[in-house]
Amino acid sequence: MIRKAAAADLPGIGEIYEAIFDQEARGPVYTNWLRGTYPTVDSARQVLEAGTLYVGEEDGALWGVVNLNGIQLPEYDQIPWSIPAEREEVGVIHTLCIHPARSGRGYAGQMVAFCEETARSQSKTVIRLDTWEGNAPANHLYPSLGYRLAGATKFFFQGYIEEILNCYEKKL
Repeated sequence: MIRKAAAADLPGIGEIYEAIFDQEARGPVYTNWLRGTYPTVDSARQVLEAGTLYVGEEDGALWGVVNLNGIQLPEYDQIPWSIPAEREEVGVIHTLCIHPARSGRGYAGQMVAFCEETARSQSKTVIRLDTWEGNAPANHLYPSLGYRLAGATKFFFQGYIEEILNCYEKKL
């Protein structure tokens, strides 16, 4: 089940983030995130308070987390999007995470489908997202779900790291 996150979910969300950092310490690395900087329980709390944080749960355990809102980062203006949309018509997927112990089971696809359905219910006409150029699983997943690579550009992510992010879009 995927649902809106609650304050009681924050420790479990933190466990997902920490499990990703632990897995990346052993390799391979699929994010360009920094432990203790982003993502954190505090960043999740901010998104929770904004009302745009969702979790995937099965048998009482969280398996994933995502932020779905309409916030397009300033760098999105550099991308040659092919699907025209007014800003209020765009849903944006941010920080989609699946617990490493649950990867490979189709949960990421379920989370993306949930985001698409939720965005449609909010009268969005397009979904956009970005992912680090080195995130091989995500860069394979999104095209397999019908997303088009619109372009890539340098981002100054969260004000602490310069990286190239691939930007994807899909018409709803």
